[in-house]
Amino acid sequence: LPHDEEDVHMAVESELGKRLGAVAARLHTARSRNDQIALDLRLHVRDRGAELLRAVATLLASLAERGARETETLLPAYTHRQRAQPISAAFLVASWGVGLARAADTVVFALDQLEMPLGSGACSGTSLPIDRALVARLFAPWEPTRNALQTVGDRDFALDFTWSVARVMLALGRMATDLVDFATSEFALVKLDGAIAAGSSMMPQKRNPDVFELVLRKSARSVGHVVALLALMKGLASGYNRDQQEDQLPLLEAGPLALGCVRVVELALPHVTFDRERGARALDEGFTQATDLAEALVRRGVPFREAYKAVGRLVALAVDEGVPLRAVGEAKAQAIHALLDAHALEALDPKTAVAAKESIGGTGPRAV
Repeated sequence: LPHDEEDVHMAVESELGKRLGAVAARLHTARSRNDQIALDLRLHVRDRGAELLRAVATLLASLAERGARETETLLPAYTHRQRAQPISAAFLVASWGVGLARAADTVVFALDQLEMPLGSGACSGTSLPIDRALVARLFAPWEPTRNALQTVGDRDFALDFTWSVARVMLALGRMATDLVDFATSEFALVKLDGAIAAGSSMMPQKRNPDVFELVLRKSARSVGHVVALLALMKGLASGYNRDQQEDQLPLLEAGPLALGCVRVVELALPHVTFDRERGARALDEGFTQATDLAEALVRRGVPFREAYKAVGRLVALAVDEGVPLRAVGEAKAQAIHALLDAHALEALDPKTAVAAKESIGGTGPRAV
Protein backbone atom coordinates (compact mmCIF):
# COMPACT_ATOMS: atom_id res chain seq x y z
CA LEU A 1 0.00 0.00 0.00
CA PRO A 2 1.13 3.62 -0.46
CA HIS A 3 2.59 4.69 2.85
CA ASP A 4 0.21 7.62 3.22
CA GLU A 5 -3.00 5.58 2.89
CA GLU A 6 -4.77 4.21 5.95
CA ASP A 7 -5.97 0.93 4.47
CA VAL A 8 -6.64 -0.95 1.26
CA HIS A 9 -10.00 0.77 0.76
CA MET A 10 -8.45 4.24 0.77
CA ALA A 11 -5.66 2.94 -1.45
CA VAL A 12 -8.24 1.80 -4.01
CA GLU A 13 -9.97 5.18 -3.86
CA SER A 14 -6.64 6.94 -4.27
CA GLU A 15 -5.70 4.82 -7.27
CA LEU A 16 -9.06 5.41 -8.89
CA GLY A 17 -8.58 9.13 -8.31
CA LYS A 18 -5.36 9.01 -10.29
CA ARG A 19 -7.07 7.18 -13.13
CA LEU A 20 -10.54 8.77 -13.15
CA GLY A 21 -10.21 12.08 -11.41
CA ALA A 22 -12.57 13.68 -8.92
CA VAL A 23 -15.41 11.21 -9.50
CA ALA A 24 -13.45 8.66 -7.45
CA ALA A 25 -14.25 10.69 -4.34
CA ARG A 26 -17.83 9.40 -4.63
CA LEU A 27 -16.72 5.78 -4.17
CA HIS A 28 -17.44 5.60 -0.45
CA THR A 29 -20.90 7.13 -0.71
CA ALA A 30 -23.22 5.09 1.59
CA ARG A 31 -20.35 2.70 2.28
CA SER A 32 -18.12 1.96 5.21
CA ARG A 33 -15.03 -0.15 5.63
CA ASN A 34 -17.31 -2.39 7.65
CA ASP A 35 -19.66 -3.32 4.82
CA GLN A 36 -16.81 -3.43 2.30
CA ILE A 37 -14.94 -5.94 4.45
CA ALA A 38 -18.18 -7.88 4.77
CA LEU A 39 -18.40 -7.95 0.98
CA ASP A 40 -14.77 -8.90 0.39
CA LEU A 41 -15.00 -11.87 2.72
CA ARG A 42 -18.20 -13.05 1.09
CA LEU A 43 -16.60 -12.79 -2.34
CA HIS A 44 -13.71 -14.86 -1.04
CA VAL A 45 -16.13 -17.53 0.17
CA ARG A 46 -17.97 -17.47 -3.17
CA ASP A 47 -14.81 -17.93 -5.22
CA ARG A 48 -13.14 -20.49 -2.99
CA GLY A 49 -16.39 -22.42 -2.66
CA ALA A 50 -16.79 -22.57 -6.44
CA GLU A 51 -13.21 -23.80 -6.83
CA LEU A 52 -13.75 -26.46 -4.21
CA LEU A 53 -16.98 -27.68 -5.80
CA ARG A 54 -15.28 -28.00 -9.18
CA ALA A 55 -12.46 -30.05 -7.65
CA VAL A 56 -14.85 -32.26 -5.71
CA ALA A 57 -16.91 -32.86 -8.85
CA THR A 58 -13.77 -33.99 -10.68
CA LEU A 59 -12.84 -36.34 -7.85
CA LEU A 60 -16.38 -37.74 -7.73
CA ALA A 61 -16.23 -38.47 -11.45
CA SER A 62 -12.94 -40.33 -10.91
CA LEU A 63 -14.44 -42.33 -8.06
CA ALA A 64 -17.44 -43.28 -10.19
CA GLU A 65 -15.15 -44.41 -13.01
CA ARG A 66 -12.96 -46.36 -10.60
CA GLY A 67 -15.95 -48.03 -9.00
CA ALA A 68 -17.20 -49.20 -12.37
CA ARG A 69 -13.92 -51.09 -12.82
CA GLU A 70 -14.02 -52.75 -9.41
CA THR A 71 -17.36 -54.55 -9.41
CA GLU A 72 -15.68 -57.97 -9.49
CA THR A 73 -13.18 -57.16 -6.72
CA LEU A 74 -14.41 -58.53 -3.40
CA LEU A 75 -13.19 -57.78 0.11
CA PRO A 76 -14.58 -57.67 3.64
CA ALA A 77 -16.45 -54.70 5.01
CA TYR A 78 -15.50 -53.81 8.58
CA THR A 79 -17.51 -52.79 11.61
CA HIS A 80 -15.82 -52.25 14.98
CA ARG A 81 -12.58 -52.85 13.00
CA GLN A 82 -13.64 -56.52 12.62
CA ARG A 83 -14.43 -58.31 9.38
CA ALA A 84 -18.18 -58.04 8.93
CA GLN A 85 -19.66 -58.96 5.52
CA PRO A 86 -18.51 -59.37 1.92
CA ILE A 87 -18.69 -56.30 -0.32
CA SER A 88 -17.31 -55.28 -3.67
CA ALA A 89 -14.52 -52.75 -3.92
CA ALA A 90 -16.93 -50.77 -6.10
CA PHE A 91 -19.24 -50.53 -3.09
CA LEU A 92 -16.38 -49.26 -0.91
CA VAL A 93 -15.40 -46.65 -3.51
CA ALA A 94 -19.05 -45.64 -3.81
CA SER A 95 -19.23 -45.15 -0.04
CA TRP A 96 -16.34 -42.69 -0.28
CA GLY A 97 -18.12 -40.90 -3.10
CA VAL A 98 -21.45 -40.65 -1.27
CA GLY A 99 -19.76 -39.15 1.78
CA LEU A 100 -17.91 -36.65 -0.37
CA ALA A 101 -21.05 -35.72 -2.32
CA ARG A 102 -22.98 -35.09 0.89
CA ALA A 103 -20.14 -32.87 2.08
CA ALA A 104 -20.29 -30.98 -1.21
CA ASP A 105 -23.97 -30.34 -0.55
CA THR A 106 -22.96 -28.38 2.55
CA VAL A 107 -20.66 -26.22 0.40
CA VAL A 108 -23.62 -25.49 -1.87
CA PHE A 109 -25.67 -24.57 1.20
CA ALA A 110 -22.95 -22.17 2.38
CA LEU A 111 -22.87 -20.46 -1.02
CA ASP A 112 -26.66 -20.22 -1.10
CA GLN A 113 -26.61 -18.27 2.17
CA LEU A 114 -24.49 -15.43 0.78
CA GLU A 115 -26.16 -12.01 0.68
CA MET A 116 -25.11 -8.53 -0.47
CA PRO A 117 -23.89 -6.35 2.44
CA LEU A 118 -23.04 -3.18 0.46
CA GLY A 119 -25.11 -0.21 1.56
CA SER A 120 -25.27 -1.28 5.18
CA GLY A 121 -22.77 1.44 6.01
CA ALA A 122 -21.05 1.42 9.37
CA CYS A 123 -23.96 -0.13 11.25
CA SER A 124 -27.33 1.49 10.50
CA GLY A 125 -27.77 1.94 6.76
CA THR A 126 -27.89 5.34 5.04
CA SER A 127 -30.23 8.27 4.53
CA LEU A 128 -29.18 8.49 0.88
CA PRO A 129 -31.64 7.17 -1.76
CA ILE A 130 -29.61 4.13 -2.81
CA ASP A 131 -31.07 0.95 -4.31
CA ARG A 132 -29.45 -1.95 -2.48
CA ALA A 133 -31.55 -4.51 -4.32
CA LEU A 134 -30.25 -3.25 -7.68
CA VAL A 135 -26.63 -3.45 -6.47
CA ALA A 136 -27.26 -6.97 -5.21
CA ARG A 137 -28.76 -8.12 -8.50
CA LEU A 138 -26.06 -6.53 -10.65
CA PHE A 139 -23.12 -7.56 -8.55
CA ALA A 140 -23.61 -11.13 -7.41
CA PRO A 141 -26.62 -11.67 -7.92
CA TRP A 142 -27.64 -12.00 -4.29
CA GLU A 143 -30.36 -10.65 -2.08
CA PRO A 144 -29.46 -7.65 0.09
CA THR A 145 -28.87 -8.36 3.76
CA ARG A 146 -31.81 -7.54 6.00
CA ASN A 147 -30.30 -5.66 8.94
CA ALA A 148 -27.29 -3.36 8.76
CA LEU A 149 -26.23 -3.80 12.37
CA GLN A 150 -26.25 -7.56 12.04
CA THR A 151 -24.59 -7.44 8.63
CA VAL A 152 -21.39 -5.68 9.63
CA GLY A 153 -20.85 -8.02 12.59
CA ASP A 154 -22.05 -11.18 10.85
CA ARG A 155 -19.69 -14.07 10.28
CA ASP A 156 -22.35 -16.75 9.90
CA PHE A 157 -21.34 -17.14 6.27
CA ALA A 158 -17.75 -17.80 7.39
CA LEU A 159 -18.94 -20.40 9.88
CA ASP A 160 -21.08 -22.07 7.20
CA PHE A 161 -18.16 -22.17 4.81
CA THR A 162 -15.53 -23.43 7.25
CA TRP A 163 -18.02 -26.05 8.46
CA SER A 164 -18.63 -27.19 4.88
CA VAL A 165 -14.88 -27.33 4.22
CA ALA A 166 -14.44 -29.39 7.37
CA ARG A 167 -17.10 -31.76 6.08
CA VAL A 168 -15.20 -32.20 2.82
CA MET A 169 -11.99 -32.80 4.75
CA LEU A 170 -13.65 -35.29 7.08
CA ALA A 171 -14.92 -37.23 4.06
CA LEU A 172 -11.41 -37.26 2.61
CA GLY A 173 -10.04 -38.26 6.00
CA ARG A 174 -12.26 -41.33 6.26
CA MET A 175 -11.21 -42.39 2.78
CA ALA A 176 -7.58 -41.83 3.72
CA THR A 177 -7.95 -43.90 6.89
CA ASP A 178 -9.28 -46.85 4.90
CA LEU A 179 -6.36 -46.64 2.49
CA VAL A 180 -3.75 -46.25 5.24
CA ASP A 181 -5.14 -49.34 6.99
CA PHE A 182 -5.66 -51.40 3.85
CA ALA A 183 -2.09 -50.72 2.71
CA THR A 184 -0.63 -52.31 5.84
CA SER A 185 0.65 -55.89 5.77
CA GLU A 186 -2.00 -56.77 8.35
CA PHE A 187 -4.84 -55.88 5.94
CA ALA A 188 -2.93 -55.98 2.63
CA LEU A 189 -6.08 -55.21 0.64
CA VAL A 190 -4.49 -52.47 -1.47
CA LYS A 191 -1.06 -51.84 -2.92
CA LEU A 192 0.55 -48.42 -3.43
CA ASP A 193 2.94 -47.95 -6.31
CA GLY A 194 6.19 -46.06 -6.06
CA ALA A 195 4.73 -42.80 -7.36
CA ILE A 196 2.98 -42.19 -4.04
CA ALA A 197 4.54 -44.66 -1.59
CA ALA A 198 7.37 -43.12 0.42
CA GLY A 199 10.32 -45.18 1.60
CA SER A 200 12.12 -45.26 4.90
CA SER A 201 15.60 -43.85 5.47
CA MET A 202 16.48 -46.98 7.47
CA MET A 203 14.09 -49.79 6.49
CA PRO A 204 14.32 -50.69 2.80
CA GLN A 205 11.13 -52.75 2.84
CA LYS A 206 8.84 -49.88 3.80
CA ARG A 207 6.23 -48.37 1.47
CA ASN A 208 4.56 -45.70 3.53
CA PRO A 209 1.17 -44.13 2.63
CA ASP A 210 2.39 -40.60 3.34
CA VAL A 211 -0.09 -38.89 1.02
CA PHE A 212 -3.10 -40.32 2.79
CA GLU A 213 -1.60 -39.85 6.25
CA LEU A 214 -1.12 -36.15 5.53
CA VAL A 215 -4.63 -35.73 4.11
CA LEU A 216 -6.04 -37.42 7.19
CA ARG A 217 -4.20 -35.15 9.62
CA LYS A 218 -4.87 -31.97 7.66
CA SER A 219 -8.55 -32.58 8.30
CA ALA A 220 -7.76 -31.74 11.93
CA ARG A 221 -6.79 -28.23 10.82
CA SER A 222 -10.15 -27.81 9.13
CA VAL A 223 -11.92 -28.79 12.33
CA GLY A 224 -9.71 -26.26 14.12
CA HIS A 225 -10.86 -23.51 11.75
CA VAL A 226 -14.49 -24.11 12.72
CA VAL A 227 -13.67 -24.12 16.42
CA ALA A 228 -11.58 -20.95 16.09
CA LEU A 229 -14.44 -19.05 14.45
CA LEU A 230 -16.97 -20.33 16.98
CA ALA A 231 -14.73 -19.19 19.81
CA LEU A 232 -14.16 -15.82 18.12
CA MET A 233 -17.85 -15.08 17.64
CA LYS A 234 -19.03 -16.39 21.00
CA GLY A 235 -20.42 -13.53 23.06
CA LEU A 236 -19.46 -10.69 20.70
CA ALA A 237 -21.53 -7.53 20.97
CA SER A 238 -23.73 -6.49 18.03
CA GLY A 239 -22.10 -4.62 15.18
CA TYR A 240 -18.52 -4.76 14.01
CA ASN A 241 -15.76 -5.36 16.56
CA ARG A 242 -12.07 -5.04 15.80
CA ASP A 243 -11.24 -8.47 17.16
CA GLN A 244 -13.26 -9.90 14.28
CA GLN A 245 -10.17 -9.45 12.12
CA GLU A 246 -9.04 -12.71 13.72
CA ASP A 247 -11.52 -14.42 11.40
CA GLN A 248 -9.13 -14.16 8.51
CA LEU A 249 -6.62 -16.86 9.33
CA PRO A 250 -9.18 -19.68 9.60
CA LEU A 251 -11.37 -18.35 6.80
CA LEU A 252 -8.61 -17.61 4.29
CA GLU A 253 -6.80 -20.89 4.90
CA ALA A 254 -9.87 -23.13 4.85
CA GLY A 255 -10.59 -23.17 1.11
CA PRO A 256 -7.04 -23.57 -0.25
CA LEU A 257 -6.29 -26.32 2.30
CA ALA A 258 -9.27 -28.41 1.20
CA LEU A 259 -8.71 -27.67 -2.47
CA GLY A 260 -5.13 -28.91 -2.24
CA CYS A 261 -6.17 -32.09 -0.46
CA VAL A 262 -8.94 -32.88 -2.94
CA ARG A 263 -6.52 -32.44 -5.84
CA VAL A 264 -3.83 -34.56 -4.16
CA VAL A 265 -6.28 -37.41 -3.57
CA GLU A 266 -7.38 -37.13 -7.20
CA LEU A 267 -3.75 -37.54 -8.30
CA ALA A 268 -3.00 -40.34 -5.83
CA LEU A 269 -5.95 -42.69 -6.36
CA PRO A 270 -4.80 -44.04 -9.77
CA HIS A 271 -1.69 -45.32 -7.97
CA VAL A 272 -3.75 -47.46 -5.57
CA THR A 273 -4.48 -51.03 -6.65
CA PHE A 274 -6.89 -53.40 -4.93
CA ASP A 275 -5.39 -56.85 -4.27
CA ARG A 276 -8.11 -59.19 -5.52
CA GLU A 277 -6.40 -62.37 -4.30
CA ARG A 278 -5.91 -61.01 -0.81
CA GLY A 279 -9.51 -59.81 -0.68
CA ALA A 280 -10.77 -63.25 -1.70
CA ARG A 281 -8.59 -64.97 0.92
CA ALA A 282 -9.84 -62.62 3.62
CA LEU A 283 -13.40 -63.68 2.84
CA ASP A 284 -12.57 -67.39 2.72
CA GLU A 285 -10.73 -67.39 6.04
CA GLY A 286 -13.58 -66.45 8.34
CA PHE A 287 -17.30 -66.12 8.87
CA THR A 288 -18.25 -62.98 6.94
CA GLN A 289 -21.08 -64.75 5.08
CA ALA A 290 -22.90 -65.82 8.27
CA THR A 291 -25.62 -63.21 7.87
CA ASP A 292 -26.10 -64.18 4.24
CA LEU A 293 -26.66 -67.79 5.31
CA ALA A 294 -29.21 -66.67 7.90
CA GLU A 295 -31.02 -64.63 5.24
CA ALA A 296 -31.03 -67.68 2.96
CA LEU A 297 -33.02 -69.50 5.66
CA VAL A 298 -35.33 -66.50 6.04
CA ARG A 299 -36.07 -66.57 2.29
CA ARG A 300 -37.25 -70.16 2.85
CA GLY A 301 -39.70 -69.12 5.55
CA VAL A 302 -37.59 -69.47 8.71
CA PRO A 303 -38.11 -66.62 11.24
CA PHE A 304 -34.98 -64.47 11.40
CA ARG A 305 -34.34 -65.10 15.11
CA GLU A 306 -34.46 -68.86 14.56
CA ALA A 307 -32.18 -68.55 11.51
CA TYR A 308 -29.79 -66.31 13.46
CA LYS A 309 -29.47 -68.85 16.27
CA ALA A 310 -29.01 -71.77 13.88
CA VAL A 311 -26.22 -70.05 12.00
CA GLY A 312 -24.70 -68.96 15.30
CA ARG A 313 -24.44 -72.61 16.33
CA LEU A 314 -22.87 -73.41 12.96
CA VAL A 315 -20.29 -70.64 13.49
CA ALA A 316 -19.52 -72.00 16.96
CA LEU A 317 -18.98 -75.45 15.46
CA ALA A 318 -16.60 -74.03 12.84
CA VAL A 319 -14.66 -72.20 15.54
CA ASP A 320 -14.36 -75.39 17.60
CA GLU A 321 -13.11 -77.31 14.58
CA GLY A 322 -10.80 -74.48 13.50
CA VAL A 323 -12.17 -74.27 9.96
CA PRO A 324 -13.89 -71.55 7.90
CA LEU A 325 -17.65 -71.62 7.81
CA ARG A 326 -17.68 -72.90 4.24
CA ALA A 327 -15.67 -75.98 5.30
CA VAL A 328 -18.15 -77.35 7.87
CA GLY A 329 -20.10 -79.34 5.31
CA GLU A 330 -23.76 -80.07 4.60
CA ALA A 331 -24.20 -83.04 6.94
CA LYS A 332 -23.05 -81.18 10.06
CA ALA A 333 -24.99 -78.10 8.99
CA GLN A 334 -28.24 -80.06 8.61
CA ALA A 335 -27.71 -81.62 12.00
CA ILE A 336 -28.12 -78.09 13.36
CA HIS A 337 -31.06 -77.11 11.12
CA ALA A 338 -32.74 -79.23 8.45
CA LEU A 339 -32.90 -76.37 5.95
CA LEU A 340 -29.13 -75.78 6.08
CA ASP A 341 -28.79 -77.93 2.96
CA ALA A 342 -26.55 -77.53 -0.08
CA HIS A 343 -28.90 -74.95 -1.62
CA ALA A 344 -28.81 -72.74 1.48
CA LEU A 345 -25.05 -73.17 1.85
CA GLU A 346 -24.56 -71.60 -1.58
CA ALA A 347 -25.02 -68.28 0.22
CA LEU A 348 -21.55 -68.80 1.72
CA ASP A 349 -19.99 -68.07 -1.67
CA PRO A 350 -18.82 -64.42 -1.40
CA LYS A 351 -19.79 -63.69 -5.00
CA THR A 352 -23.29 -65.00 -4.35
CA ALA A 353 -23.52 -63.06 -1.11
CA VAL A 354 -22.50 -59.78 -2.76
CA ALA A 355 -24.68 -60.26 -5.85
CA ALA A 356 -27.77 -60.93 -3.72
CA LYS A 357 -27.77 -57.57 -1.92
CA GLU A 358 -29.70 -55.50 -4.43
CA SER A 359 -31.72 -53.51 -1.91
CA ILE A 360 -31.36 -49.73 -2.24
CA GLY A 361 -27.93 -48.83 -0.86
CA GLY A 362 -26.70 -52.42 -0.97
CA THR A 363 -23.50 -53.91 -2.34
CA GLY A 364 -25.18 -55.72 -5.26
CA PRO A 365 -23.93 -54.66 -8.68
CA ARG A 366 -27.13 -52.91 -9.79
CA ALA A 367 -27.53 -51.19 -6.43
CA VAL A 368 -23.96 -49.88 -6.59
